[in-house]
Amino acid sequence: MTIARKILYAVLAALLVGAIALASLPKPALVEASAVTRGPLVVTVDGDGRTRIKDRFVISAPVSGQMPRLELHPGDRVARGAALVEIAPIDPPLLDARSRAQAEAHARSARAGVSQVKARVALAETSLAQARVELARVRTLHERGGVPQAELEAAEFRERAAQAELESAKFGARVAQYELQTAEAALVRMRPAAPGAPARRAGGGDGSVALESPVDGTVLRVFQESATLLQAGAPILELGDPGALEIVIDLLSADAVAVKPGAEVRVERWGGEAPLEARVRLVEPSGFTKVSALGVEEQRVNVIADFSGPPEARAALGDGYRVYARVVVWQKADVIKAPQTALFRRGDRWAVFVLADGRAHLREVEIGKRSGSDAEVLAGLGEGDRVVVHPSDTLEDGARVEVR
Repeated sequence: MTIARKILYAVLAALLVGAIALASLPKPALVEASAVTRGPLVVTVDGDGRTRIKDRFVISAPVSGQMPRLELHPGDRVARGAALVEIAPIDPPLLDARSRAQAEAHARSARAGVSQVKARVALAETSLAQARVELARVRTLHERGGVPQAELEAAEFRERAAQAELESAKFGARVAQYELQTAEAALVRMRPAAPGAPARRAGGGDGSVALESPVDGTVLRVFQESATLLQAGAPILELGDPGALEIVIDLLSADAVAVKPGAEVRVERWGGEAPLEARVRLVEPSGFTKVSALGVEEQRVNVIADFSGPPEARAALGDGYRVYARVVVWQKADVIKAPQTALFRRGDRWAVFVLADGRAHLREVEIGKRSGSDAEVLAGLGEGDRVVVHPSDTLEDGARVEVR
């Protein structure tokens, strides 16, 4: 055998041994990777909500009587003072002492209600004046660079909320005045006339009681449409202003403790193309128990929010519509953030696998605030680092990896 052939056989044998050794090496683990980025981070608590008309009024029968068929239907607009229905007296009318005492008590209650609502209007006017003064002060400081844009927006929201509260108080004042008028009309009807005196008339010319709309609004519901004999206090229809909507958000009590009045709310999944804007007005102080779909008892809290965007953007929404709300509890414009799917617990610390030179290197990190998809990185990672997402339990420090 020649020397050249021996060399050739030796080379072939070396290649064969190398190929066998290479084939026996463990293959790189297939992983998915994502980059650590810098940018804004918004932390929210999310929950289902429903819209609700702020101010609504149920028109009820002030006295017992015969009601004709109602001509109004849900969606009809009514003006303040417009005739709604006229209740005719029952022949013969029952003028017993008990009914008169009830009517007098109703009238006294209505007078007290008028006094209370006048005090509410005065308080709302004072609050609005203070909010306007505060807004002017903050706007001046903002123009001079003394306060950030967020503080100006918060002051503007407080001014709009105070204006809405005043409108609500005035609505209540009109309703209270209407209740007083109907209570006094019923009382006039039930008092017997003096001997020889002409018959008293309350509302209609035959002793009937005419019910008028106390406010400008829309018919929301009709409780009694057909002609019937009504008892005093029976509901007839419900009025309200569909443009004055608020949102009732159902949150876990553990999440609700982080929500503050004035917090930003992003309303999604309401049927429109773009999310709507709102602000938290109230976190109700009392919670309630609710059974989840899995049969677990949960403590829930209602969070009330007011829409803050242009009314035309939510024109299609009505009373009792379902929405999905994200309440902002923390946000920062510039943070280092990593995907939450890259994080895992290592003892009592957080850790990630960082990709470098085709290998996965275990690294402990310090985490701050967390949103639904990202987490704030306080230490351990830098912008541009690539980390393994959804790491498997078999992945080890220094293991060879291949990114899918």
